[in-house]
Amino acid sequence: MKIKGTCHFCGRTFLAEQVIENGGRCPYDGKPLQPDYASVMVDALRDAERAGTEFEHALETLADLNPALDLDEESVLGKAQAQVARLNAGVRTGTRG
Repeated sequence: MKIKGTCHFCGRTFLAEQVIENGGRCPYDGKPLQPDYASVMVDALRDAERAGTEFEHALETLADLNPALDLDEESVLGKAQAQVARLNAGVRTGTRG
């Protein structure tokens, strides 16, 4: 999975792997995206991409098997969507950036 993000400072879109490679800094303006916990953020981005890739592969395998079942979308994606919304809400509430 290739996770994309947008820098709050310069407004440019980047791939999480670029932030990982830059030690938690924006690949364009060089500003830290989490100055207090950069290493934790970098590890979390790395983990999210790795887990996302495994998750996508597992779902592809299930789809290829064409089983006689439907997956409940909320049970599969609900918590992930809630955390992305929570992360993005920090911008709107002014708690980040």
